Amino acid sequence: MQPMRQIKIEKVTLNVGCGGVPEKIEKAKKFLEKLTGQKAVITLSKRRSTFGVAKGKPIGVRVTLRGKAAARFLKLALAAVDKRVSSTQFDKEGNFSIGIKEYIDLPGVKYDHTIGMLGLDVVVTLERPGFRIKRRRIQRKRIPVKHRITREEAMEWLKSTYKAKIV
Repeated sequence: MQPMRQIKIEKVTLNVGCGGVPEKIEKAKKFLEKLTGQKAVITLSKRRSTFGVAKGKPIGVRVTLRGKAAARFLKLALAAVDKRVSSTQFDKEGNFSIGIKEYIDLPGVKYDHTIGMLGLDVVVTLERPGFRIKRRRIQRKRIPVKHRITREEAMEWLKSTYKAKIV
């Protein structure tokens, strides 16, 4: 494969939705910081929701992993779902999400009674060399269509790199 066509992980984002309950947000923050060793960020609602949460109120917690930590955590997340990923979990740009119902499904993670039971979403964002042009401040350029990652390429990458099964 050509060097500029190789796919790699840009980031892995872990998200725990708490529905605006302050105690649950603190527990989720403690859990994500303990799990990843990084500082967790409290997410705020963007507008008034149908759940009655006002704009600007805390609704969840997230952590973004990059580099080796992202690859390591992706292995854990895939092991939690028995390396099975549905084809519907991939978007048109090749990114995919995995839902973990209970954090004790992750290998090596034990139940902590101070945290309780929480589930989390794992969102994996993929990129190719040259994708940094979309992050430039001066001229935000779009990635050319032939250089973008398709769903099929992302599925094939996941199968070959992590030996995952696409259902």
